Amino acid sequence: MRLRKNVALSESGFIFNAATGDSYSANPVGLRILELLKSGKTSEQILQKIPAEFEVDGDRFEQDLEDFVSLLHQLNLTENE
Repeated sequence: MRLRKNVALSESGFIFNAATGDSYSANPVGLRILELLKSGKTSEQILQKIPAEFEVDGDRFEQDLEDFVSLLHQLNLTENE
């Protein structure tokens, strides 16, 4: 899975879907996940990186990542490779 090409991110956490005109905001962890997805990282790679970069529990983060990725899919911000 990857972030759609028409999705733009700002450093402040603003997310814009140019195809639909919809916009969203993300916290720093969410923004980092989006950046990693946009750069082609897999969920497994993200599971390794985020706990190392932020003070988050690895086990808890795994479920949070699943939930976040599901939300991104529902919002049509991701696509399968």
